[in-house]
Amino acid sequence: MITKIIDGRKIAKEITESLKTKVEDFIQKNRITPELAVIIVGEDPASLFYVKMIGKTCEKVSINFKEHNLSKETSPEELLKLINNLNKDKKISGIIVQVPLPKHINQDQIQEVVNPSKDVDCFNPINMGRLALGKPEFLPCTPYAVYELIKRENIEVEGKHTVIIGRSNIVGRPMALILLQKKEHANATITVCHSLTKDLIYFTRQADILIAAVGKPEIIKRDMVKEGAIIIDVGTNEVGGKLVGDVAYDEVLGKVSLVTPVPGGVGPITNVMLMQNTLKAAEKLVN
Repeated sequence: MITKIIDGRKIAKEITESLKTKVEDFIQKNRITPELAVIIVGEDPASLFYVKMIGKTCEKVSINFKEHNLSKETSPEELLKLINNLNKDKKISGIIVQVPLPKHINQDQIQEVVNPSKDVDCFNPINMGRLALGKPEFLPCTPYAVYELIKRENIEVEGKHTVIIGRSNIVGRPMALILLQKKEHANATITVCHSLTKDLIYFTRQADILIAAVGKPEIIKRDMVKEGAIIIDVGTNEVGGKLVGDVAYDEVLGKVSLVTPVPGGVGPITNVMLMQNTLKAAEKLVN
């Protein structure tokens, strides 16, 4: 079997070009430039790199980017004050509080304070609740990237047994909610596996579509997938200075019908979906 390898960078470029035009049209029509505010507390290297990439993506699509760097000693009260100021600021379309936060700051409390209409990362419980009801304000960026990939590749999802490995609030849980919706490119039959799932291979071998988002390098081996399955690898793990996914990529080639590589698969699309959410937030603020 010839395995189709998805080029996430190509998809991201196509979306970026289209989105840039939409943003410029919005600016011309409303004389307002969408602006994304990102708060980072401390100096976690992965967080700093991710925020830098967000800034570059903002520049590509003509969205203003404002970075707020706070020391790791910042008190919860100081952080809450900044968020409240950004909530009130009419120039700010979207707000991200980069995680992880220092241990002395309650992450759940912070995410609850971000205005749901500016919560472009979709971490506020109100937005997660809307998603659970099938009436989302925004879609969380990584699951949104997977959904966009599914749409663009015209992957048939309806009724298909879709196995999601991982139940985090960032990927696994919202991914299941998105693919359960009564809409095009959804209506899947969902199984969610996690760290306490017994006999994981029993479920993965049944998957028409397998979405791996557990953060364990190459946990999915060739014998764990069925012939012709579609594999979407969301995992990013550093092994020996090299980035690998949750799927043993080289092993599954030739057995599955489609696979996303790591790097170069879902990752490049994720930041672009954050820009989509920021433009949507700006449009809602204007209206």
